[in-house]
Amino acid sequence: QVQLVESGGGLVQAGGSLRPSCAASGSILSINSLGWYRQAPGKQRELVAYITSGGSTNYADSVKGRFTISRDNAKRTVYLQMNSLKSEDTAVYYCNAAITGLRGVTYAYWGQGTQVTVSS
Repeated sequence: QVQLVESGGGLVQAGGSLRPSCAASGSILSINSLGWYRQAPGKQRELVAYITSGGSTNYADSVKGRFTISRDNAKRTVYLQMNSLKSEDTAVYYCNAAITGLRGVTYAYWGQGTQVTVSS
């Protein structure tokens, strides 16, 4: 039993900040790469940022310089610090994690999504 639980979305004014988080729980041997995706109405889901087990990060061009992904391995949690938010950032944000279970099998898991709405 492995699950990802997201929180921290909300409604903010353009230029504001949010910091959603995604916590993993269950029978976990290790958490490998972690990523944040988003999907706006009528648009495809897109990768926003990811972080490897070694701490290397990568970002979509649209969020570079504004968003920061980080992880706390002790808390089994990944964060997405979102600054200087724009209306075009409005979307449902999903975390994704490659998790190895106690039997040594690795799967990709998805969080339930958290709504981020930026008003202008």
